[in-house]
Formats: sequence, C-alpha cells, structure tokens
Amino acid sequence: MSETAPKTIGNPASWVLQSLRSASHGTTEAIEELRSDTNARPRVRTMDIDDISHALRAGWADFKSARSDAMFLVFIYPLIGLALVMSGFHLDVLPLLVPMVMGFAIVGPAAAIGLYEMSRRREAGESAGWMSAFSVLRSPAFASVLALAFYLAALFVIWIMVAEAIFGATLGPDTPASLTTFARDVFTTSSGWTMIVVGTLVGAAFAYAALAVSIVSFPLLLDRHVGLPMAVATSLQVMRQNRLVCLLWGALVGALLVLGSVPLFAGLIFVVPLLGHATWHFYRRAVM
Repeated sequence: MSETAPKTIGNPASWVLQSLRSASHGTTEAIEELRSDTNARPRVRTMDIDDISHALRAGWADFKSARSDAMFLVFIYPLIGLALVMSGFHLDVLPLLVPMVMGFAIVGPAAAIGLYEMSRRREAGESAGWMSAFSVLRSPAFASVLALAFYLAALFVIWIMVAEAIFGATLGPDTPASLTTFARDVFTTSSGWTMIVVGTLVGAAFAYAALAVSIVSFPLLLDRHVGLPMAVATSLQVMRQNRLVCLLWGALVGALLVLGSVPLFAGLIFVVPLLGHATWHFYRRAVM
C-alpha cells in the first residue's frame, strides 16, 4: 500500500514537481541526443544507378501497403500549393510564386519525416499507420530533427529573399501591372530571360546546399543515436562519395515534385509519399 499510494494520492505541488522532473529528464535526453557523437561512425557505401531504382521500388511498395495513411499525412501539401497560387493573384506576390513553389524541394526532406518513420517501422515489422508517424515527436532524436528542419526553413527564407532581389535587379522593382504583362516580360525580354537563367542557377545552388546536408540526415537520426553533427557529416560524405548518384536523385525528386504540382498540386498526394518512403530506402542503400 505504501508503495502504490504516491501514484494515486498527491497534491498539486507534488504533481508540479513530478512534471518538472519529467520535463527536465526529457530535455536532458534531447540535448544529449542532439550533440551525441557515437564511436560507431556510420559507413558510407559507394552507390550506383541501381540503388535509385531499388529505392523507388521499395518506396512504392511501402506506399501501396499504407496508401490511405500516407495520403492522409500529406493531404495538407496540395492545400498549401493552392494557397500559394491564390496568393499569386496578388500582383505584389506574383514574382515570388514560382520561387515559393520550387522552394518546396528545399524543405521537403523535413516535411516527409513522418513517412520515414512509417517506412522504418514497416521494415522492422512494427505498426506503420499514420498515427505511428507522430511517434517522432517522442523520439530522443526530435531535437536534432527540429534543429535540422529549422536550418532548411532558414535556407528557404533566404532563397525567397534572394529571388526577390533577382527580380528587383531584372524586371523590378515595380509590381507587375498584370499577370499577362508579367508573363510577356518574363518570356519576351532580355531582362526576363536574365531573371530566368540567374534565378535557375542560384536556385540550383540552394537546392544543392539543402540536398547535401539532408539527403540521409533525417532517416539516419531516426534510425541511430548519432547526433546532429554526425548525421550531417554522414550526409555530406554520401554526397562527396556518390556525387553523380545524389545529383540524379535530387533531379528526380525535383522533377517529380514539379510533375505532381502541375494538376493543381493534386499529384503531390501521390508524389510526396512515394518520395518520402523512397528516401528511407535510399538512406538504407547509402549507409551501412
């Protein structure tokens, strides 16, 4: 009786104290996980094109096994895309519409974190429904995941600021008079083509920076207790050791996201889950 009584009888002060102790323990665990530098450094494999094919096939198998759960998780992304299009009807936002849509590839790795967890659980023979995706919130690696997500979000914001500067230096800084006028200026003037070329090259540089840091970081953080520095270092090593394969993977991801965005972003309901699950299997092929 004396051992069980404290679990059922208490006062507000004891409850607060227990909560603070629990929060303190969780915070300490998260900080330790964030900076963890395990001695078992992940080994990076040399990859080839077959690894991309395998990742896509395995990702498709995961998607088919939990189609409704995965589609439910990403249902918000087409809505975000439509919101961006609607905002584009405001002429002051119009020049940034394409950079905002294309910038989804920068933050995409963070947006698919729940899908990585679903694939991890399915591989381990565990329950892999959409509710299980939220177990990431209770993972010791969540602080590391959040920190890396903030990095990608900051990179996205900087990209939008740079895209706005490119527009200002070419077709701007005045707001387009109309959608038709803006489209004509973009495709029929030298300033418009300068904006396209410079914007594409600079956008590719931002996409490369995001890809190099995150290509395997998020799945690795969920899979092993390596800490954020080790996860990023491993991701950079994967990029250095398999540059061509990684660039092809990034180009494929970008192309599929564009394809999924064309029919009013409805295709993202299928494309994002496929890429999310496939990214987990790409990581499993890249890191031993």
